[in-house]
Amino acid sequence: MATTASPAVVRCQRPPAPFLTFSLAAVKLRVRCRQPLAPFPTIPRLRMSHATLVSTAPRPRFFALGRPNMPTGSTVSFETTSEILRKNLQLTAPMATLSLPMVHPQVSLWRQGQRWWHGSFSCQFRHAGRLQASYRGLEAMYDDGYGTVKDLDYYYHALGELVEHDSGPPRWLCPVDAGSSVEDAPLMLYLPGVDGMGMGLCMHHMALGRIFELRCMHIPFHDRTPFEELVTMVEDVVRAEHSISPNKPIYLLGNSFGGCLALAVAARHPHINLILVLVNPATSYERSDIKTLLSVFSLLSDRACIAITALLNYNIDNEVNMALSRMKSGKHPLEALSRLTNNMSSSLKHSNILDKLPEDTLRWKMNLIKRAASYANCRVQSVTAEVLLLASGADRLLPSKSEADRLQKKLPKSKVFFFENHGHSLLLEHGVHVSSIIKCAGLYRHSSRYHRVFDYIPPSTTELKEVDKASSDLTFRTSPAMFSTMEDGTVVRGLAGVPDDGPVLLVGNHMLLGIELISLAAEFMRQKNAVVRGIAHPLLFPNKARTWSEGHDFFDFLILWGGVPMTYKYIYELLAAGEFVLLYPGGYREALHCKGEEHRIFWPDRTEFVRMAAQFNATIVPFGVVGEDDLLNLLCTFDDIRSAPFGKEIMRAYSNHLKLRDADHEVIFPGVYLKIPGRFYYRFGKPIPTKGRQDVLTDRHAAARLYTHVKSEVEGIISYLLEKREEDKYRKLFPRLLYKAARGGNTEVPAFDP
Repeated sequence: MATTASPAVVRCQRPPAPFLTFSLAAVKLRVRCRQPLAPFPTIPRLRMSHATLVSTAPRPRFFALGRPNMPTGSTVSFETTSEILRKNLQLTAPMATLSLPMVHPQVSLWRQGQRWWHGSFSCQFRHAGRLQASYRGLEAMYDDGYGTVKDLDYYYHALGELVEHDSGPPRWLCPVDAGSSVEDAPLMLYLPGVDGMGMGLCMHHMALGRIFELRCMHIPFHDRTPFEELVTMVEDVVRAEHSISPNKPIYLLGNSFGGCLALAVAARHPHINLILVLVNPATSYERSDIKTLLSVFSLLSDRACIAITALLNYNIDNEVNMALSRMKSGKHPLEALSRLTNNMSSSLKHSNILDKLPEDTLRWKMNLIKRAASYANCRVQSVTAEVLLLASGADRLLPSKSEADRLQKKLPKSKVFFFENHGHSLLLEHGVHVSSIIKCAGLYRHSSRYHRVFDYIPPSTTELKEVDKASSDLTFRTSPAMFSTMEDGTVVRGLAGVPDDGPVLLVGNHMLLGIELISLAAEFMRQKNAVVRGIAHPLLFPNKARTWSEGHDFFDFLILWGGVPMTYKYIYELLAAGEFVLLYPGGYREALHCKGEEHRIFWPDRTEFVRMAAQFNATIVPFGVVGEDDLLNLLCTFDDIRSAPFGKEIMRAYSNHLKLRDADHEVIFPGVYLKIPGRFYYRFGKPIPTKGRQDVLTDRHAAARLYTHVKSEVEGIISYLLEKREEDKYRKLFPRLLYKAARGGNTEVPAFDP
């Protein structure tokens, strides 16, 4: 590759094929080429931000930076090209590990995808004609990196390298290990704590990098940029991004001090579509214990005070929990113990970092955070953006839990997620999955308004494991056995009889409280790598303002698995997008049935779902599930409740409380008691294609016949399962336990012969 006379132009004659050597923690970015570089055709103009090389062209796989007559194997260092930074540099690609220091340039971050999409078409039209089941290029059960996340030793090692070579003004990091993001991904800017280290998000690079265009602010230890100028630096990026995509949200992930920075930017730009994720924001600094502690130890050196602060910040309980979790997941105890001791000693092994710090670092940082807290608190009332607060209950540096309560009262569009047993460095602790929290909060979107169909991101491998962990007790008790029906009518174990491609409409019966849902959705994910998008009552989608971190609840499960409220509009959009759609025509009437109504279906006389299936040539798969009577017993019948004093009034009030607008029958949950568990049985019937069934769309009698056929298939499947389960010698719990004890805990337990 060779440049022309102008350093602002790079010309190419062939696609670039350089080999990149990136140093994630070092300021230098070096590009090594395995072959001589020839002239290239002119590349579309690139512009550069504080730290990120940017372009409006599609992103190539690699980055190539050229100079005239560059020999093979030569190295280009950004330190030798500082004069180019003051010009609009044209490069062959926009991806860099570390950005180059610039002071307040006009910024335009490179975004993946074509810009003319936004603002030109409506959301529905934009997605028409393609299968949304591809989820913007992201597959179900994608690797979010949490399974192979770095440990604290990696973080401190990277931090040591960064400090060793650090110089210059603040800049933006573009983490290479974040990988490629989904199509048309929104921008996320990470704003670090008062240490200024852009590596503070290293354990989340891959998870967030898959669904965001991730940029991380880095403030060198030697830098003395005032808070107001840091705000301006972030504003430059935000304004430039907003000018290119005014309808797309911009995410500011602020950690501690960075939370003050995010609030300041949001307060100054209420017209821009911002979403703030604040992790233990330092707006409570004036009321913190660390301020008092540092004043007591003011006679000590700055390095000693910083070391004391680091020790207080360390959360040994989290490290022990991580080691126990690794052992439960099958890791050898010695391996888990080795990682535990390595993490505990990592801060001591890399204590030489303190020797690199200037003498006045602590004093400057404390003044900086004091100014930031004051600035943000004075303007917090002006923040109109959506805010997600992540607060640690065991924070020994800041009163983060009470501060989250205070900020939620001042921020009208805020939600709080509490982590009871975590410390101040929440983003470096085990069990914190920021990407999942953003999705569960309903804050991930690509336009000005959240859309449950078009903005959906499928579950990752970590999210599937979390759901498995939450439902492990139910799975252990019920040992679900699933069967399906092939096109020739043969019943087989597993889901081979269910079509592999959508659109597919799964229509079946509810058991009490929908307890069959989790096992069904998880098994489709494992066996068919397909997300089953459930249609549920709007009651199951509460706007939760406060959540605790003891794992995902049932409402989170619905969101992660793409559940949508019951409207025909959503069914229409899901089928049009080629999805697997799960529909229970009996709805809440089946899910809240009473004693004596087990395994009965209560379907309304409405044929809309067969008409929509025919409109999109969807395949209808009837299914049935039985087994609730082997798990629990109901306490009373409807007649028992009605005959009790005020029984009718109680049932009517309960139905009104659930907001069942179309209820023609009062419902109530009378309570249950558990019994020695049996087993759940599922069977998916023979697929019913609707392709070519135009008569269903035009003839209501044809639609009624198809509806009746589907209903009778479900009833027949339920009868089949109730009869065949009597042949299963492993229907009871104890035979299954003996079988697994002899063959291993992960062995699939046999069922009846279909």
